[in-house]
Formats: sequence, C-alpha cells, structure tokens
Amino acid sequence: MAIDQLEMKLRPPAEELAAYPPKLITLASGEKMVVRECTLKDVGALLMTVNPLLAVSKDYYDIVAARMYSEILGWFRYRVANEFVIVGAIDGVIAGIVTSRHVKSGLGMSLHTLTIKRGLRVGAQLFAAKMEHHIDYLKEDEVHIVAESPIGFKRWMIEYELEDRSAQYPDLRHELGGVPTFTLTRKLWDGLRAIKCTGSRPIDPALLKTADKLIPPDEYVQLPNWKRGA
Repeated sequence: MAIDQLEMKLRPPAEELAAYPPKLITLASGEKMVVRECTLKDVGALLMTVNPLLAVSKDYYDIVAARMYSEILGWFRYRVANEFVIVGAIDGVIAGIVTSRHVKSGLGMSLHTLTIKRGLRVGAQLFAAKMEHHIDYLKEDEVHIVAESPIGFKRWMIEYELEDRSAQYPDLRHELGGVPTFTLTRKLWDGLRAIKCTGSRPIDPALLKTADKLIPPDEYVQLPNWKRGA
C-alpha cells in the first residue's frame, strides 16, 4: 500500500463546515481585536504562541496549553474530525485562541480557551465567539463544555448558567475526560447572545488585513516574566 493511501486511512471523515465570518471587537482598552477563524497556514504562529505556556502552572495554563497544543497539531496533521480554531488578534499579534469541534448534526464539543492578553476579557469574548459559531453558523442545538481551572468554571459554568449534565455520567461525558460535563443549549444561547456576544460585521478590509499574518506575542502580560528570545 502506498504511503499516501495509508495516510488517507489514518484521517477521520471530514464534513464541509460553514465558515465563521470575521468580526471586530473594541476592547475596554480601546484596542481593536480582529476575531477570525484560522486556517492551516496559521498553525506555526499558533503553536509558537502556545508552546511557552506549557511550563506555566499559574491558573492551570500548563494543562490548557498542553491540550491546546495537541489539538492544534492534531488539526494540522488531520487527526481530529471537524475541528476549528478561532483567534483574536490585535495588530496581528495573537491575544487569545479557542479550539472546538463539530461532532455531528446538532452537537458541538468545546475544547479549550487560552487567553494571552489578560485583563480585557479577551478569553470571554473568544469563548462567546466559538459558541456563536457552534450554534448560529454550524446550526448545532447544544455544545458540551468542561472547565479545567476555577477561572474557567466561573466564566462558563456560573456566568452562563450552563446545564449540569454530570449526573448522566458515564452515559454522557465530554471527550476531554471524566470531569463534570455542562451544556450550552440553543435556548440558553438565545437568552445570552445579546449580552455575551459582542463585535461588529463586516470589518473594514484594512483592519481585517492586519490579522492576515498572525504574530506570536513577544511577552505575556500578567504571566511569568518571559520574553521571546530571552
């Protein structure tokens, strides 16, 4: 069997998913953040952004970074079915990343949210963007969500008042493991969309172009005193 034929057998079936339309969010600092769906050409910048956080234990960045790194690499190597990655960028510099995947008709699986530029609710904005993609553009009825940090639990489970599905374990469990599974339903999202999901469309072409080539950050604000090349 030729290598290319064997490679195709290793790849999961893929659906043609609806694209996520880019939008512009003005942060509390006044900075303009372009939110867009990533393509495989962005993988190098994404992995360079995530990699330094593998050794950061603060706020569980290490486990989130490790899992997100593998998710992005799995997406790049065609080892994950129907995954999508959304990024927030300010003047091209990555401010946050979210990963997720479409499971089947009506069901999404939220993977991870990683905030790089802290203090401006970048993570919250990007989490809302991926819920928007799941429900409004991929037309799913519910998204399964777990948290791996206390901050994540407060931001998603408590603030969104998600449905606690942990009593249904092990018949219903998230792909990330046996931690309690919560669900965002279409009904919940319809009540939250106007509050949680901000931004404007369409984006001025000049602003959108600033996020065409993603740039890993030179330093990580409010995280360990790390600078690229130091």
